[in-house]
Amino acid sequence: MPQVFTREDVEAEASPASTNEESGKRRQIMDGARAVFLASGFDAASMGEIARQAGVSKGTLYVYFDSKERLFEAIIESERRTQAEQVFALDATDPDVEGSLKRLGVAFVLFLCQPEALGSLRTVMAIAERMPELGRSFYQAGPAFGIARLANYLNDQVKAGVLDVADCEIAAAQFLDACQSTLFKPLLFNASGQPTQERIERVVGTAVRTFLAAYKVR
Repeated sequence: MPQVFTREDVEAEASPASTNEESGKRRQIMDGARAVFLASGFDAASMGEIARQAGVSKGTLYVYFDSKERLFEAIIESERRTQAEQVFALDATDPDVEGSLKRLGVAFVLFLCQPEALGSLRTVMAIAERMPELGRSFYQAGPAFGIARLANYLNDQVKAGVLDVADCEIAAAQFLDACQSTLFKPLLFNASGQPTQERIERVVGTAVRTFLAAYKVR
């Protein structure tokens, strides 16, 4: 049972004067937690250690997040928003489908290969069997979200007569898998170092050409 605190218990520290301060404190806690999860894993991380890393009292931590699970879920959601803004912000009206897919592919692989993203995935993989709700939350917020956003873009291109795709969800998933081929899994298992920009662009370029060869209307 997590320890319960009220805002009155920690009013001097945890009652922000403004919404900006509230958001800033929340980000401060999440940044500290992310560092602890990355270094120690989910099971070994403690709320006390997270509070120390974030530079807040344990009481303040519980005001914002009532459990380690809720804190981890918030980090996942934050990463999803970042992914959406940086990677899957696709413009359906852009006639340059090839260029859009190349930009998406490169940004997607760069995002996947960030230490923070790798750390989150390894943490989820380690706990998903006994905490399936966290596994589902991570999948829906990450891989499933990206596939859905790309599938919507592909569907728009089908309607515009640019692409001929029977199943946009499958095509989106296959394209994203192709972009990370030979790059992400070796990194995930510590079998290689960070891929170079040149290597990423080469693999993504191959994925784009293969995709357009299969689906572009001639």
